[in-house]
Amino acid sequence: MQKKLYIINGPNLNLLGKREPEKYGKTSLDDIKMLCIEKCKVHGFELDFFQSNIEGYLIDEIHKAIGDGVGIIINAGALTHTSIGVLDALKMFNGPKIEIHITNVYARESFRHKSFISPVANGIIAGLGVNSYLLAIEAMHNLIDD
Repeated sequence: MQKKLYIINGPNLNLLGKREPEKYGKTSLDDIKMLCIEKCKVHGFELDFFQSNIEGYLIDEIHKAIGDGVGIIINAGALTHTSIGVLDALKMFNGPKIEIHITNVYARESFRHKSFISPVANGIIAGLGVNSYLLAIEAMHNLIDD
């Protein structure tokens, strides 16, 4: 039986490749998903890749992971800095959690420096572009297999 890894993406990430390419790059979320699928195959993960602009749908996806996931990688977008609901859902998930950001949030506006997710994350990867996703999959493999 394969281990199911959840990658959960928040608001506006559906517009990657079009949205501020000077900050976020030209790679679309669909392209990122394909890269993640390939990386997950290498480590024997089944991938559940999800995106929503709606906070409640992200929470529902985290609840789904509680039932069958071995790990969660989350790029909650702006909800990182505002959502106690996402934090509370992540607290209920017992497996490893990795927070990721495409940009270096600490080199941006000060309101982005506060994360409600960081206190429950095993690790944070930020500022490495699309590679943040691939590095998180690699880190998740190490967390689960150690």
